[in-house]
Amino acid sequence: MTAIAGHYGAALIKNQGDFDLRKRIFGVPISQPRSCSNGRRSGCFGSRIEINAVMQLGVENVGKGLQGLMEFDVVSEMELRESGFGGLRKTKLVCTIGPACCSYYDIEKLAIVGMNVARLNICHNTREWHRGVIQRIKKLNEKGFCVSLMIDTEGSQIHVVDGGSSSVKAEEGSIWYFTAENFEGSRPFTIKANYEGLSEGVRVGDEIIFDGGMATFKVVEKLGNDLRCKCTDPGILFPRAKLSFWRDGRLLSKNSELPTLSTKDWSDIEFGILEGVDFIALSFVKDADSVEHLKQYLSKKSKSIKVLAKIETMEALDNLKEIVEASDGIVIARGDLAVEIPLDQIPMVQEEICSLCRQLNKPVVVASQLLESMVEYPIPTRAEVADVSEAVRQYSDALMLSGESAIGPFGEKALSVLHTTSRRIERWIQEGNRQKPLLQPRIGASLTDQFTEQIYSCASILANKLKVDAIFVYTKHGQMAQLISRNRPNPPIFAFTGNRSTRMALNLHWGVTPLLIDLSDDMEKNVNGSIDLMKEKGLINNGDTILLVADTIHASSQQTLLHMIQVKIVGY
Repeated sequence: MTAIAGHYGAALIKNQGDFDLRKRIFGVPISQPRSCSNGRRSGCFGSRIEINAVMQLGVENVGKGLQGLMEFDVVSEMELRESGFGGLRKTKLVCTIGPACCSYYDIEKLAIVGMNVARLNICHNTREWHRGVIQRIKKLNEKGFCVSLMIDTEGSQIHVVDGGSSSVKAEEGSIWYFTAENFEGSRPFTIKANYEGLSEGVRVGDEIIFDGGMATFKVVEKLGNDLRCKCTDPGILFPRAKLSFWRDGRLLSKNSELPTLSTKDWSDIEFGILEGVDFIALSFVKDADSVEHLKQYLSKKSKSIKVLAKIETMEALDNLKEIVEASDGIVIARGDLAVEIPLDQIPMVQEEICSLCRQLNKPVVVASQLLESMVEYPIPTRAEVADVSEAVRQYSDALMLSGESAIGPFGEKALSVLHTTSRRIERWIQEGNRQKPLLQPRIGASLTDQFTEQIYSCASILANKLKVDAIFVYTKHGQMAQLISRNRPNPPIFAFTGNRSTRMALNLHWGVTPLLIDLSDDMEKNVNGSIDLMKEKGLINNGDTILLVADTIHASSQQTLLHMIQVKIVGY
């Protein structure tokens, strides 16, 4: 059965069966062609590209196609062999690499457990240290792993200057001095900040909070540009901890005077470009302008690095939709965000951000304190597991470990908790048919893009209705795989691409397993060749049902783009 539907709204039917395509396609009525006043049929709208959707359903034999190698992530391949299509985890996992897990052996262990993206917090450690970690990850990828690289900019924030000392505990009632003075090494009971105007606008009685509540100090005296403070809530003071200033229960917006990207940030961005990172996470974003500025800068460098905006300020929440639209993805930095909004609002804000990102087809990472207790202990609290489960139920694209992997001794165990919890909740949602419906606003600016969105939404519905085993997507830039992932279908999505940057970018998208393969202009050859290669590896079997999705240029016209959806039963 073949159906072709285009801008003109016409349908051509062959071998009509149970589906009355003359009346409806996926519940949408098909109208007859209409004529424009200029004599052309409607749907042209001055565009030189005509969009068609081709859907083929039936049983077909798999023929010979591509000859060559297919780069398959060894971890996904192992999971597929052991558990089949239904056993693949769909929620992606991000690990922060730090002193506790920076050796090649430690990074490899994290990759084996399921790390999809390695994050480097660029404000910690030296440039040489970061370069060494990046080289180890690249070496790991040469062995068959697929781990993408992400760096965080430091952002313009007031924080403790690392004087070379380790963490220290502040006892209740102890007196400390906060200073912006630039001196070598460290001094007893002295905290050196990076902001020259440290005492400006600060009053006696104001509070200084470390890292969102790890310790609290009350200002008892102003000494020029220095502050004499008393510890009111004891805690551990870590190097480079963030400082926030409060008065009468309200945050003082001292950071708002600072630019989003500092001189150091631009230097770190250049470092990331030279080292070939895949993502840059922009810290302390206030509006869409800084995101757009960085993306324009990267485009001039001809780099395909994706820009993620970290939501961690009240200003970011005020401009949330514009920031999401401008960025390539979002990181919900709940730790810093909880400094600026009441704690009891964090769950609601998280769910709203996850929902908005999914509507606008942008990947979203839930970060900060997912398994905070595992920085010290080998097992998480039950409340932390429930927190992880809720993030999975909200269909976040990825979960991120911070201190759990960077400085904790149980990073591998923490990652295993994320892996097993994610997979169990995903299976529970699917088996109980508990999927949440998605409100899909039109995100495409043109009619062509809007039509494309509907095609891949229908493909996801078709995959669920037919209960296919997997979805194979053939894509150059990853857009098709992203649009299908947006709908959170039950079958896993395998994205075949000839572009290495596309493969690494798709590593952050829910349910997508990206594979690098040589694609040709002959789509039938791509389809048959990829299935042959998968069969040779023993990853698919005769009788497996695959939904195939691709776009191609129609042979009769270089101005006609065809979106093709096929269902194949392997081996028949």
